[in-house]
Amino acid sequence: MAANGASVAQKALWIIALSALIGFGAVYLIGGRFDNATSPDSTAVAQDMSPPSVGAGSESGFKLGKMAAFVTKKTPEALPDVSFEDESGKTVMLSSLKGKTVLLNLWATWCAPCKEEMPSLDRLQQSLGGDGFEVVALSLDRKGYAASRKFLDDMNAHAIKLYADPTSKQGMQLRPIGMPTTILINKDGMEVGRLSGSAEWDSEEAKSLIKSAMN
Repeated sequence: MAANGASVAQKALWIIALSALIGFGAVYLIGGRFDNATSPDSTAVAQDMSPPSVGAGSESGFKLGKMAAFVTKKTPEALPDVSFEDESGKTVMLSSLKGKTVLLNLWATWCAPCKEEMPSLDRLQQSLGGDGFEVVALSLDRKGYAASRKFLDDMNAHAIKLYADPTSKQGMQLRPIGMPTTILINKDGMEVGRLSGSAEWDSEEAKSLIKSAMN
């Protein structure tokens, strides 16, 4: 009887493990490097990320539907004034974007969830982009700006403002736990909140969230 009990328990553990494996693939966790490696020992691995718990300061209205994983800061927080490169190779500071609400997307060409959400970010820029709001894509890909620009062009994502940080050292100062990570920044340059993993950024829930941050 004891042997039968042990067998049942072992089967239950296998079922739990299999269920966990099925959930893998929502976001790329950040390891020790940002590169385009696809070998088994790559430190960038696909792993499931369930929606983060909602903090005490989160607005419940922002947690509905397609923005369920967005975590709002209790109060807007300052971000490191990181630098990155524009298309000409010129250094641009994050603080230079002050004056408008910014949706800053950290991504790389080898990141499958990044590719999945990029068209929705482009549509969001086309819909809401202007003097008061801009979608900014910060590529942490080691191949640099040109490769990232080609990647976006091949996807017909022409509306998004692109910058590059090929060393990823600046982007890491923003403390992403995986890619994509998207940070909503108000016009004062303060972080309103962030979402880890891909999302439908042109959804009505996302637009409502962004419009609220713009006010």
